[in-house]
Amino acid sequence: MGKPTGFLEYKRETAKVLPPKVRIANFNEFRTPLSKEKQKIQGARCMACGVPFCQSGMMLNGMASGCPLHNLVPETNDLVYTGNWKQAYLRLSKTHSFPEFTSRVCPALCEAACTCNMDSEPVSTKENERAIIETAWQEGWVKPQIPHVRTGKTIAVIGSGPSGLAAAQQLNRRGHSVTVYERNDRPGGLLRYGIPNMKLEKSVVDRRIQLMEEEGVKFVLNTNVGKDITAEELLKKYDRVILACGASNPRDIKVPGRDAKGIYFAVDFLGKVTKTLLDSDFEKVPYELAKDKHVLVIGGGDTGNDCVGTSIRLGAKSVTQLEMMPKPPVERAANNPWPEWPRVLKTDYGQEEAIAVFGHDPRVYQTTVTEFIADKKGNVCKAKTVKLKPQKDEKTGRMMMVPVEGTEEVIPAEVVLIAAGFLGSQKYVTDAFKVNINGRTNVETKPEAYETSVQRVFTAGDMHRGQSLVVWAIREGREAARAVDESLMGYTNL
Repeated sequence: MGKPTGFLEYKRETAKVLPPKVRIANFNEFRTPLSKEKQKIQGARCMACGVPFCQSGMMLNGMASGCPLHNLVPETNDLVYTGNWKQAYLRLSKTHSFPEFTSRVCPALCEAACTCNMDSEPVSTKENERAIIETAWQEGWVKPQIPHVRTGKTIAVIGSGPSGLAAAQQLNRRGHSVTVYERNDRPGGLLRYGIPNMKLEKSVVDRRIQLMEEEGVKFVLNTNVGKDITAEELLKKYDRVILACGASNPRDIKVPGRDAKGIYFAVDFLGKVTKTLLDSDFEKVPYELAKDKHVLVIGGGDTGNDCVGTSIRLGAKSVTQLEMMPKPPVERAANNPWPEWPRVLKTDYGQEEAIAVFGHDPRVYQTTVTEFIADKKGNVCKAKTVKLKPQKDEKTGRMMMVPVEGTEEVIPAEVVLIAAGFLGSQKYVTDAFKVNINGRTNVETKPEAYETSVQRVFTAGDMHRGQSLVVWAIREGREAARAVDESLMGYTNL
C-alpha cells in the first residue's frame, strides 16, 4: 500500500493551523487542509507494513490500539496516494458511518498504532480520512441511500449522539422504519452540545442529519424519554428500542462550598455556549459567562481542554486547569511500548491558546480542590487546593492519590467548570425501562452483546460501555444495529 519507500522519502505534514491569538477571535474551525497533491504525498507514506496495527482496534494493556471501526486504513491511504478519491470514499464507507466527525474529533488511535512510529512519525491517516469525506461531499458522491423495500419493522432509538445516529443509519438503510428521540431542541447529542463549534462546526452535523432525514429517518425533538413519554408507550409502538443516551451523569466535586453560584458541570457550560451561538446564528456570544473572570477548570482530557479553549474565547481573565494525576512523560516510558496507546504529554488546542494568551501552560498537576469560597452574594470567588502524591493502598494494593500536608493554597476562581468525567447512565432512563445496570451504572448486557435484560430493548455507546470516544460510540451503534436486525429478521447482512 502507498509508495514502498514513501515513508523514507516524505516527512509527515498536517493541516495548517491559524495562530492561537487569531483563532480565539471566533468559534470557527481553524484548520486549513492540505492541497490534494500534498495530501496524496501523505498517502504515499503508508508503508505496506506486514501487520497493520492501525486497523486492528484491539485492546492492549487495557487501552485500544488501532481503529475500533477496523477501517481499511492501508487501502484508503493507498487510494489517496493514487488519487482515486471516489474509490477511497467507497472503501471508507464500508466500515465507517461518519468520517466527517471522527476526522475532526478523534484522537487518532490509528495513527498511534502506525508502524512508522517505530523510528519516525505516523502516517497522517486522520487527515487523509477528512480529505476523503470532504471530497466526497464536494463532488456529490455522498447521496441518500434510500432502501428499495421496507420491512415493516419499526425501531425507536433513544438519543441522537454518535451511537444513536450510527444505529439509526444502518437500520434505516436495511429497510426498517427508524425514529430517533432526542430530549434537546436539536439532534446530535454530544456532537451538538458536548463538543465546541471550533472543534466540530455544527453545519457538519446538520449536513449529515439532513441526509439521514432524506433517507427516511425521523427525528422527534424536545422529547425526554422516561419523562415526556413512557417506556411502555415506546415498547407498545415499536418492535425494538435502542437506548443510546450516553454516559450523561457527570461526576461531581463534593467539597464544602459546592453550592456557590458560578460552579457548572462542563457539559452544561459547553452546551449553553453552543446553544446561545446557534440560537443567534452566531450573532451573540455569551461573554457574560466568563469575561474578565478567573476561570478554574477541574479535570483534564478532551472536555477539560474544550473548557479552556471556550473560556479564552469568552474573554476569561485567567484560566487554571487542575489535574489529579502526575504530569505524563514527554516520550514513551519503557512500560508503554508501541503499539500501545502512548501515555505521553499532549498539549491540545486549548492549552496552546492559554500559553499564547497568558504566557504559561494552564495545567497544574497532582492537585485537587478541597473547598470553594463564596463572596457575600453567594458567588464563588476562590478555591482551596492541595497537592497530591501517589501512595499504595495497603488493603487493595492500588495506587491512590492522597493529599500532601502543608501544600494547601487559595487561588482565585470566579467561574468553576467541573470536567471530572461521567459516572454512567442517568437513573430515570434505566428505571423507566427496568433494565439491569452494572456497578458503574452502565446498562448491562452479555459480553460482546447489545440486548439488555429486558426483551426487545437494546443499548449502545457510552450508556453501554461507559464514557469513551466518538469512534467507539459509532462502532457500538453499528454493532447494536446488527444485533437488532438479526433479532428482527433471523439473519443480518449489516
